[in-house]
Amino acid sequence: MNGPRRRRALGAAALAGVAWWALRRAREADLAGQLVLITGGSRGLGLLLAREFAGLGCRLAICARDAVELERARAELAAAGAEVLAVPCDVSDAAQVEAMVREVERRCGGVDVLVNNAGIIQVGPLQTMDVDDFRRAMAVNFFGAVHATLAALPGMRARGAGRIVNVCSIGGKVAIPHLLPYDAAKFALTGFSQGLRAELAGTGITVTTIIPGLMRTGSPVNAFFKGQAEKEFAWFSLGSATPLSAMHAGRAARRIVQAARRGEAEVTLTWQAKALRIAHDLFPGAMSDVLGGVARLLPGPGAGGGTERVRGMELATPVSPSPVTGLMNRAARRNNEFGGVPQPSPEHARRVGLDPPDDTEPMSGG
Repeated sequence: MNGPRRRRALGAAALAGVAWWALRRAREADLAGQLVLITGGSRGLGLLLAREFAGLGCRLAICARDAVELERARAELAAAGAEVLAVPCDVSDAAQVEAMVREVERRCGGVDVLVNNAGIIQVGPLQTMDVDDFRRAMAVNFFGAVHATLAALPGMRARGAGRIVNVCSIGGKVAIPHLLPYDAAKFALTGFSQGLRAELAGTGITVTTIIPGLMRTGSPVNAFFKGQAEKEFAWFSLGSATPLSAMHAGRAARRIVQAARRGEAEVTLTWQAKALRIAHDLFPGAMSDVLGGVARLLPGPGAGGGTERVRGMELATPVSPSPVTGLMNRAARRNNEFGGVPQPSPEHARRVGLDPPDDTEPMSGG
């Protein structure tokens, strides 16, 4: 290609790029004044999303099971100028969800944006899991989203407009060892989300499927661990703490809000999750072998079967005081992951890599 033709080709490509960028910008809806309902909005990613939507001028409704933690989140958001309603609710209970949505509609008006974010995670080898672990994961991670969607949809249909955002997981695309109940529930949620978008096409209601990888929200302190719980906590918390393995939580929240504004179909967060999806799609057999090798490297069930569930914040391992895990624990404090539990003692805070608590930022009791 000669010089003039090359310059014309480059110019055309640049114009196409500018047009593509302008089109994507034009598709970003102005959500100011709209009501956003976030399940699991009291901590972690849910709280970060609430902060982002509030920054756009949205009105907020948040729900979670822990009333103390929920009030702490509501107070923080209100102090920053957000208009926010907090309603305690267990999303695994369809009657509670229905009542919660009706209360939100009565007090705030119709739900314009529903973010199905509430979830639980259990970590440990299959030998330590029982059928109740799978039921719990399905009840919250899958049916919680179904309950909230079915409760909010009639109002959206009546208005001919609405946005639903389902926070799924890379574990809903590629099954990760030692997370089987979580994987199964997130696979179900991913299918529900994709099918829901197809069924609602042309109604004015968009559905966005979010596929996050690991994010630095501090969530391991609220995960449940089985088997050799301390070792499970160590690998899971380290993976959720470093910039190499996990995405900055604030950046993840901003990208999710952007996807909601654009009505995008599906967004995969983190380059690691994207790479894992591509590798699994292209080489499923080889990736199964790789994941099998990973499973063999992870801790076994331990003596006695290891069936006791232990919450992450109760664990302290030789790895925990490291600077890396300290990053995770500081993220947990920033994002209210400790909001509904008693304040840790200074001694325990040092053991698990937390900044020592002070009198100006007390943990909520309960």
